[in-house]
Amino acid sequence: MQFQLSQSFIFEAAHSLQRKFDQASSARIHGHSYRATVWLSGEPDTKTGMVTDLDLIRQAIANVRDELDHRLLDEVQDLGPATLENLCTYIWQRLSPALPQLCRIKVARGLTGDACELIK
Repeated sequence: MQFQLSQSFIFEAAHSLQRKFDQASSARIHGHSYRATVWLSGEPDTKTGMVTDLDLIRQAIANVRDELDHRLLDEVQDLGPATLENLCTYIWQRLSPALPQLCRIKVARGLTGDACELIK
Protein backbone atom coordinates (compact mmCIF):
# COMPACT_ATOMS: atom_id res chain seq x y z
CA MET A 1 0.00 0.00 0.00
CA GLN A 2 1.39 3.40 -1.02
CA PHE A 3 0.69 6.54 1.01
CA GLN A 4 1.48 10.22 0.48
CA LEU A 5 2.15 12.56 3.38
CA SER A 6 2.12 16.30 2.91
CA GLN A 7 3.23 19.27 4.93
CA SER A 8 2.81 22.93 4.04
CA PHE A 9 4.70 26.01 5.09
CA ILE A 10 4.38 29.71 4.40
CA PHE A 11 7.10 32.23 3.72
CA GLU A 12 7.08 35.92 2.90
CA ALA A 13 9.72 37.16 0.49
CA ALA A 14 10.57 39.93 -1.95
CA HIS A 15 12.23 39.90 -5.35
CA SER A 16 12.80 42.16 -8.31
CA LEU A 17 11.30 41.62 -11.71
CA GLN A 18 13.74 40.33 -14.29
CA ARG A 19 12.02 40.85 -17.59
CA LYS A 20 13.91 41.47 -20.78
CA PHE A 21 10.90 43.03 -22.49
CA ASP A 22 10.34 45.68 -19.81
CA GLN A 23 13.62 47.04 -18.46
CA ALA A 24 11.85 49.85 -16.57
CA SER A 25 10.09 47.40 -14.26
CA SER A 26 13.19 45.26 -13.69
CA ALA A 27 14.42 47.38 -10.81
CA ARG A 28 11.10 47.33 -8.96
CA ILE A 29 11.17 45.21 -5.84
CA HIS A 30 7.92 43.69 -4.59
CA GLY A 31 6.92 40.81 -2.35
CA HIS A 32 4.60 37.84 -2.11
CA SER A 33 3.15 35.47 0.44
CA TYR A 34 4.11 31.99 -0.69
CA ARG A 35 2.72 28.63 0.37
CA ALA A 36 4.91 25.63 -0.30
CA THR A 37 3.63 22.09 0.10
CA VAL A 38 5.85 19.03 0.06
CA TRP A 39 4.73 15.43 -0.41
CA LEU A 40 6.48 12.22 0.54
CA SER A 41 5.43 8.86 -0.82
CA GLY A 42 6.00 5.39 0.56
CA GLU A 43 4.81 2.38 2.43
CA PRO A 44 4.37 2.53 6.20
CA ASP A 45 7.07 0.96 8.31
CA THR A 46 5.78 -2.29 9.82
CA LYS A 47 6.94 -1.32 13.33
CA THR A 48 5.92 2.36 13.47
CA GLY A 49 3.03 2.34 11.02
CA MET A 50 4.39 5.58 9.53
CA VAL A 51 5.84 6.42 6.14
CA THR A 52 8.12 8.78 8.05
CA ASP A 53 7.91 10.72 11.27
CA LEU A 54 6.15 14.04 10.60
CA ASP A 55 8.58 15.76 12.93
CA LEU A 56 11.45 14.88 10.57
CA ILE A 57 9.56 16.61 7.75
CA ARG A 58 8.95 19.66 9.93
CA GLN A 59 12.63 19.88 10.90
CA ALA A 60 13.78 19.74 7.27
CA ILE A 61 11.19 22.33 6.28
CA ALA A 62 12.23 24.66 9.11
CA ASN A 63 15.73 24.85 7.66
CA VAL A 64 14.65 25.72 4.12
CA ARG A 65 11.92 28.08 5.34
CA ASP A 66 14.54 30.03 7.27
CA GLU A 67 16.58 30.40 4.06
CA LEU A 68 13.59 31.97 2.25
CA ASP A 69 11.37 33.71 4.80
CA HIS A 70 11.63 37.51 4.91
CA ARG A 71 14.48 37.47 2.40
CA LEU A 72 15.20 39.26 -0.83
CA LEU A 73 15.08 36.21 -3.10
CA ASP A 74 17.46 37.85 -5.58
CA GLU A 75 20.16 37.41 -2.91
CA VAL A 76 19.47 33.74 -2.05
CA GLN A 77 22.48 31.77 -3.25
CA ASP A 78 21.74 28.99 -5.76
CA LEU A 79 18.15 30.13 -6.37
CA GLY A 80 18.59 32.07 -9.60
CA PRO A 81 15.74 34.29 -10.79
CA ALA A 82 12.88 34.06 -8.28
CA THR A 83 10.47 32.14 -10.49
CA LEU A 84 8.01 29.62 -9.13
CA GLU A 85 9.91 26.95 -11.07
CA ASN A 86 13.21 27.92 -9.46
CA LEU A 87 11.62 28.01 -6.01
CA CYS A 88 10.31 24.46 -6.49
CA THR A 89 13.75 23.30 -7.64
CA TYR A 90 15.52 25.09 -4.79
CA ILE A 91 13.23 23.59 -2.15
CA TRP A 92 13.59 20.14 -3.72
CA GLN A 93 17.37 20.35 -3.68
CA ARG A 94 17.39 21.44 -0.05
CA LEU A 95 14.89 18.84 1.20
CA SER A 96 15.73 15.72 -0.81
CA PRO A 97 18.89 14.76 1.13
CA ALA A 98 16.93 14.66 4.41
CA LEU A 99 13.70 13.39 2.84
CA PRO A 100 14.53 10.70 0.27
CA GLN A 101 10.83 9.85 -0.15
CA LEU A 102 10.13 13.34 -1.50
CA CYS A 103 7.89 13.01 -4.57
CA ARG A 104 6.25 16.39 -5.15
CA ILE A 105 6.57 20.08 -4.31
CA LYS A 106 4.11 22.86 -4.97
CA VAL A 107 4.80 26.57 -4.54
CA ALA A 108 1.83 28.92 -4.79
CA ARG A 109 1.10 32.60 -4.46
CA GLY A 110 -2.47 32.39 -3.25
CA LEU A 111 -3.40 36.02 -3.69
CA THR A 112 -2.52 35.97 -7.39
CA GLY A 113 -3.60 32.39 -8.09
CA ASP A 114 -0.17 31.45 -9.45
CA ALA A 115 1.31 28.04 -8.68
CA CYS A 116 3.90 25.58 -9.89
CA GLU A 117 4.45 21.91 -9.07
CA LEU A 118 7.54 19.77 -9.39
CA ILE A 119 6.74 16.08 -9.53
CA LYS A 120 9.24 13.21 -9.43
